[in-house]
Amino acid sequence: MNIEDMDQHMEDMNTDENVAGTTHLNDRLSGEDELEKLKEEVQSQKDKYLRLFAEFDNFRKRSARENLELRQTAGKEVIISLLDVLDDCDRAEKQLQAAENIDQVKDGIQLVFSKLRSTLQSRGLKPMQSIHTDFDVEKHEAITEVPVQDDRLKGKVIDEVTKGYYLNDKIIRFAKVVVGK
Repeated sequence: MNIEDMDQHMEDMNTDENVAGTTHLNDRLSGEDELEKLKEEVQSQKDKYLRLFAEFDNFRKRSARENLELRQTAGKEVIISLLDVLDDCDRAEKQLQAAENIDQVKDGIQLVFSKLRSTLQSRGLKPMQSIHTDFDVEKHEAITEVPVQDDRLKGKVIDEVTKGYYLNDKIIRFAKVVVGK
């Protein structure tokens, strides 16, 4: 390759703007224009950041407010459903004051208890069956152990001091039990 060919080749490299890896000399921005473009880009990114931060802060405040409202009214439905039972308790108390027949009072109170149980069960409450089952530390809290004659009762729940409960199949209170040893 001679000098003339090299000059022609160099000229082609600098003027062909479609060739990858080459920069056309006329397209270069001046230093001031490039600096101004970068400043605008930084300002744009700052604006986006501030808007995003404000949006997140609003979301956080709204979530905290909704969470507080939810906690304050979480038991509302249960309380409303128990108001009927409370009304029945008030009526039973009036009857208890004036009643002379104890059997009628017992029947009335038994109806109130049944209504209370059914209302709670309709809300997902389920009593735990513990007596004569194997002691399970995941469900039971042993209050005491008592010696038993029958080997089949060893390690089993003999008595229930406090009943355990599930709410929607999740344990909300462990059963306090007496275990045979």
